[in-house]
Amino acid sequence: MFRARAWPGFPTSKSLCGSSSFGDANCMEQLLVHCANAIETNDATLAQQILWVLNNIAPPDGDSNQRLTCGFLRALIARAAKSGNCKLLTAMANVHANDLTMVNHKFSIIELANFVDLTPWHRFGFTAANQAVLEAVEGYSVVHIVDLSLTHCMQIPTLIDSISTRLEGPPLVKLTIAGAMEDFPPMLDLSYEELGSKLVNFARSRNIAMEFRVIPSSSSNAFSSLIEQLRLQQLTRAENGEALVINCHMMLHYIPEESLPTIPTSFENSTTSLRSMFLKALRSLNPTIVVLVDEDADFTSNNLVNRLRSAYNYLWIPYDTVDTLLPRGSKQRQWYEADICWKIENVISQEGHQRVERLETRSKWVQRMRNASFRGVGFSEDAITEVKNMLDEHAGGWGVKKEEEDIVLTWKGHNVVFATAWTPL
Repeated sequence: MFRARAWPGFPTSKSLCGSSSFGDANCMEQLLVHCANAIETNDATLAQQILWVLNNIAPPDGDSNQRLTCGFLRALIARAAKSGNCKLLTAMANVHANDLTMVNHKFSIIELANFVDLTPWHRFGFTAANQAVLEAVEGYSVVHIVDLSLTHCMQIPTLIDSISTRLEGPPLVKLTIAGAMEDFPPMLDLSYEELGSKLVNFARSRNIAMEFRVIPSSSSNAFSSLIEQLRLQQLTRAENGEALVINCHMMLHYIPEESLPTIPTSFENSTTSLRSMFLKALRSLNPTIVVLVDEDADFTSNNLVNRLRSAYNYLWIPYDTVDTLLPRGSKQRQWYEADICWKIENVISQEGHQRVERLETRSKWVQRMRNASFRGVGFSEDAITEVKNMLDEHAGGWGVKKEEEDIVLTWKGHNVVFATAWTPL
């Protein structure tokens, strides 16, 4: 049992958490906030006291709130160690180095497919996007898909299956991906060239001819190499009457946003946000459809406490959902939660170019798309029905709702992931 007199003048639950008690989720959030403030002001004594409390009430194998808080605890200690603030905390981090290290698993294709199928987190976007794409490319004999996806083309086999059964016969499918040396989880244990070979063979088994291409390009410069290659092919696409599909699945928030210093790129206007420049560059390609799917949260604040609160009040959701799916100690659960901890650590302990987890809300992306001269096209009733049928395969608690022209995946009424579809004005 926690004893409040560990240090003279030790803060009590009342002084730190108001009316909440230690172990309550609200109190855990307040403790993390106080700890972050103490670290930022180099108050090692207070920071250590709070960390001692957190270490006792938030074990790594506890309930979902405890495991979530433990992830933030690790991230705060890592931040203190990286910044050099609070020398006692740095020493503490060195002592607990093994405990702080989260190893992200490299998935085989089968493992990644099973990982993705655990929850609707990714499947929601896959299902909504695939239906929108099928409707947009109807009648085209050549379909060029540019897949900017965090899940390494896991969406594509289902899309190929659907395209193979269309009444007018299957098109030639060209698949282009951005190959970059970026280790964002989930990570894959084979090269994109090997992945492409498997996808081409799968398409052939469905009587679809597929061309696969990898263009080395990075989110750090807004995929400028990819954009340049697509521009070079633009005239040929127009002559061939080729559909251009841009599928953005949880990758665009890795493009730096306004709070970062200007990064030199091949884009014309170096004073504008890279995200806005990227979307305007997409618009100049005159795509048939752009589908943008991402997590509905805001991790862009330059203020650590604001960022911590936002992340804490969003990332409880994956911890809560996994409790309904996987037993304690299972390998899948360890992999799943290690990926969440990677996100937490990036949001909390990193700054500058290293802080790449910069989520923005649906409303912010909608405004960006409109500013880039795109028009929202919404999702058909068939698409919404497909999403609802997919959700029926998962645990209760998941839902879908419409917000303007878009659809949003919810968990217990809380927004999780949004899906939007766009065409040029």
